[in-house]
Amino acid sequence: MSGKHNGALDLGLIGNCRVAALVNRQGRLVWWCYPNFDGDPAFSRLLAGEEEKGFCDVLLDGMVSSHAEYQPNTAIIRTTLTDAAGNAVRITDFAPRFLQYGRYFRPAQLCRLVEPVQGLPRVTLRMRPTHHYGKPCEAVAGSSHIRYLGGDQALRLTTDAPLSYVMQETPFALKHPVSLVMGVDEPLDESPEQVVRSFLERTRAGWYEWVRSLAIPFEWQDVVIRAAITLKLCSFEETGAIIAAVTTSVPEAPGTQRNWDYRYCWLRDAYFVVLALNRLGATKTMERYVDFITTVAVEGAELRPLYGVVPAMDLTERIEPDLAGFLGHAPVRVGNQAVEQVQHDVFGSVVLAVLQSFVDQRLPHPGDEGMLRLLESLAERASRCAFVPDAGIWEYRGRQRVHTHSAMLCWAACDRVARIAARLGHGDSAARWRKEAERLREGILREAWSERRQSFTGSFGVDDLDASVLLMHELGLIEADDPRFVATVDCIGRELNVNGHLLRYAAADDFGVPETAFLVVKFWYLDALAAIGRRDQARALYAELLAARNSFGLLSEDLHPHTGEMWGNIPQTYSMAGLINTAMRLSMSWEEGLCRGL
Repeated sequence: MSGKHNGALDLGLIGNCRVAALVNRQGRLVWWCYPNFDGDPAFSRLLAGEEEKGFCDVLLDGMVSSHAEYQPNTAIIRTTLTDAAGNAVRITDFAPRFLQYGRYFRPAQLCRLVEPVQGLPRVTLRMRPTHHYGKPCEAVAGSSHIRYLGGDQALRLTTDAPLSYVMQETPFALKHPVSLVMGVDEPLDESPEQVVRSFLERTRAGWYEWVRSLAIPFEWQDVVIRAAITLKLCSFEETGAIIAAVTTSVPEAPGTQRNWDYRYCWLRDAYFVVLALNRLGATKTMERYVDFITTVAVEGAELRPLYGVVPAMDLTERIEPDLAGFLGHAPVRVGNQAVEQVQHDVFGSVVLAVLQSFVDQRLPHPGDEGMLRLLESLAERASRCAFVPDAGIWEYRGRQRVHTHSAMLCWAACDRVARIAARLGHGDSAARWRKEAERLREGILREAWSERRQSFTGSFGVDDLDASVLLMHELGLIEADDPRFVATVDCIGRELNVNGHLLRYAAADDFGVPETAFLVVKFWYLDALAAIGRRDQARALYAELLAARNSFGLLSEDLHPHTGEMWGNIPQTYSMAGLINTAMRLSMSWEEGLCRGL
């Protein structure tokens, strides 16, 4: 991995499907929400501007170099710090996750093992958690632990390092390994060293076993495995929700106010995430996600665009004043105003996700008559709303239009319900929904086409281009060899291209003209190129996207087309799912690869 990166986003992700934390290349934990993905950040340094608060790190006196990397096929990060004399210390970071008593043990905890690996390194252990989005915690020492108070739940550090050295941030000679367990305010059953080493070995074995079960392409195996682990880490296993990213308020571009909270589950992500999980063979994670989607769909109220990892959460947007923002780019937002918006793509998003339960024979609980009735109710609403203005996929705050993407998803709801009804032997229902889907399809192809642009556009009657129409073939609305689709791919590849990267759209929105490229739309473009027969071009562009990843193999939401720096919340599940789905499409087969002897 190479390329130019925003150093502040050169971060690795650890987690256990309940909590997740970000680690920088010097072994500093800079972001960790506690006790769940969307909780109060105990480590908030990522958004603290220049303030030294909200982190845990190890300072090596006279450090001259650092090297950090994942242990292969795991969510465990090892960082080695070296000083000018060659003394070195190794930091191993992970969140415990393994089978215990027939179920997964995944506490709201992080573990850290600090070991001398060469010479006699002199280190300082620092832990400065925050509460209520940026307020420093009060530290109270116990016999073998420190409690950090101020938040709704106390945070406990249990360690075999001298507590006074940690409390007073005193340097000391690291002669023996020290272990730190951070999180739940409960005593450990064994010594910190025994707990950390046992948890580490069992967590490592658990990840090895999970990765062995994946179906991966012949090419780009390391890319896909890392993306798969990242998607898994963004799943809240208890309810099945998969969040859009583990962070909030990392701006799409510097100084733009485009700072959003992505620690929630967007229904529109469902199709791409389910597609990626299906291709990977990660059926349990996929099934839990479909269960979550089904849970929110049966509530009876209007579907919202997004939900908390526990669906009933209040996601009203607010601004937190005690954090200065990523690199000083305020505001820091908690919650997301999009929860109040009308977005008609939600109906198709749910149907596309739940469709898996009707066609995938690996799943132990297939879709049935009751599920069909639920999906028919969503198709009814989709049929009525398809040509009604909404906020659209990009969640415009200041205007509403009949957005092509929303209409496409409404069509998809009717089309897939027709297929499901036919599969279950309901001929009359299937015929009805096929007729309705055809009505919507004809309207979309007519109203979204711009003769002037010679392209499908982002909304009816408006010539503004929008990369989301690249999904027309992916969703099955139009054939790849239809001249209108080919012309659209050419037009978008030309008009939304900035220095080799693609914008979502180029017209001004609520915050002005977009500045950064949206990474997932480049994957959509590659998939469209492959569909229309330009596979070699797509493969070359895929290599460029791989170079955009940070040194840990992660992608955020956005890329600055002129500086090559990543911006936006990280890791972005849309982007990571794109890495997987496009690799699956573009890779040579295993048979072909093995025959070539690669």
